Amino acid sequence: MLDEILADVPLSVKDVSKTFGARKALNGVSVEVGAGEMVALIGPSGSGKSTLLRSITGLQTIDSGKGTITVFGETVQKNGRTTGATRAARQKLGMIFQQFNLVGRLSLFSNVMLGALGRLPGWQGFLGAWPSADKQRAMAALHRVGVSDYAAQRANTLSGGQQQRGAIARALVQGAKAILADEPVASLDPVSARKVMELLVELNKRDGLGVIVTLHQVDYAIRYCDRVIALKAGQIVYDGPATGLDTKQLIDIYGPEFEDAFWETKA
Repeated sequence: MLDEILADVPLSVKDVSKTFGARKALNGVSVEVGAGEMVALIGPSGSGKSTLLRSITGLQTIDSGKGTITVFGETVQKNGRTTGATRAARQKLGMIFQQFNLVGRLSLFSNVMLGALGRLPGWQGFLGAWPSADKQRAMAALHRVGVSDYAAQRANTLSGGQQQRGAIARALVQGAKAILADEPVASLDPVSARKVMELLVELNKRDGLGVIVTLHQVDYAIRYCDRVIALKAGQIVYDGPATGLDTKQLIDIYGPEFEDAFWETKA
């Protein structure tokens, strides 16, 4: 019964802490994210938002103790260690990074095909012997995100916005049930950033994919996300609708970084 309940909550973080030296990057954080939510993680530099995202995927281990992280009903971290369920959980999570994480010398198509590796024998991926169904899936994903014309082009010759949309296409080929995006627009110009955020919103609203995105740009968080979770000094200081944030709260959250927390408009 408990497993069924947890499976209905795609993400559950319970009393999670992470310490780096003398600094608490996360300090007793607890949060749940339901199916199909579009959530922004915001906060000043060093607030813990990227650490939280990386901990959810098991890329960062949490402190030992009572903290647990559960993804789609599987406990991926407990007592400061990742579990045997972590790899399977990662297959359900499409991770999008600030620096795109594409292999520059490979074509965009080949990079997107890497999303299929988790469900294929290792030798097939090594030899590039991709099943025709996965090839079709990759081209459909590239078309979906608007970069199919660049499928044969080396990734390192593409613009930042094109590469980031390729990274999203890779997550679609992977068959991800949710997308975790760590500062996905930080390296992009405002026009490309808006296109990437609009694409994430479309995948959320049309396909029902859950999206958790860390953003330094508060205006983007308010514009594109329904729910905002704000962290400060490793603790959650706001969790609610994006429309519930006002200027005073944002000043309290960001302090001296307030003026830099907006890309286009002030709240």
